[in-house]
Amino acid sequence: MQIKTIGIAGAGTMGAGIAQVTALAGFTTILFDINTAMLQKAEQGLQKSLALLVQKGKLQESEAAQALSRISFVSDTTQLIADLIIEAIVERLDVKKTLFTQLAAINSPSTILATNTSSIPVTQIAAGIPNPERVVGIHFFNPAPIMKLVEIISGAETNPDIAIACKKLVEDMGKTGVMAADAPGFIVNRVARHYYVESLKVLEEQVADINTIDALMENAGFKMGPFKLMDLIGVDTNFSVTSSIYQLFHQDAKFRPSRIQQQKVDAGHHGRKTGKGFYTYE
Repeated sequence: MQIKTIGIAGAGTMGAGIAQVTALAGFTTILFDINTAMLQKAEQGLQKSLALLVQKGKLQESEAAQALSRISFVSDTTQLIADLIIEAIVERLDVKKTLFTQLAAINSPSTILATNTSSIPVTQIAAGIPNPERVVGIHFFNPAPIMKLVEIISGAETNPDIAIACKKLVEDMGKTGVMAADAPGFIVNRVARHYYVESLKVLEEQVADINTIDALMENAGFKMGPFKLMDLIGVDTNFSVTSSIYQLFHQDAKFRPSRIQQQKVDAGHHGRKTGKGFYTYE
């Protein structure tokens, strides 16, 4: 496969981060979002992120400028034409399927449609999409420019050659690709779910407060405590993934979402991106 242009649907933290990765890797990148304010914020964030890399000596000014020049910011779905499209939109099956149906209608039958879903089965997303064999999971982790791991998930209809090609593609971008089966939460989110869920249970039961739990986990060797990490990922995003996995495992109690986290989401305390989550940020 000759992949020259990569489209990314969703200009939030994850989508913008993936755009930075693909642009720095030399690909023509189209970053799409229906929200023009979100696109402007993403563009400003990318400029700031690349400038910081230059300041730290990790990137030449010319390289940063070239990367930015490779990215176009569009709010019209009909402009999202590419060899590979990665969706990084809201974690809802109906919304993802609608988007892929629209994109399949305007793109080539050979265009790879990839989902960055954290938990929704790729098979469910691909069902009813024309040429479902080209639907695959390419799951980056936040923050995408820093985190090395990328899960490649094959649905029931996914062409194995496409999955292998996607693994090679992300490895050419400097990432570590791993193949995963189409199971709830895949590998990382299934294993990591209890890092959050059990920490929230400890908080609910008043065994310890947020600062203590984070400090203990960091002292045990984790780079970030669970509450700091949820704030970084997005409390709403983390809650959505937990809720999805809980349903996919038929309400298995060990995946039960937390009432405390639900309250944070309801209050709009979504973490760093809103200035307040389990912690308060400037």
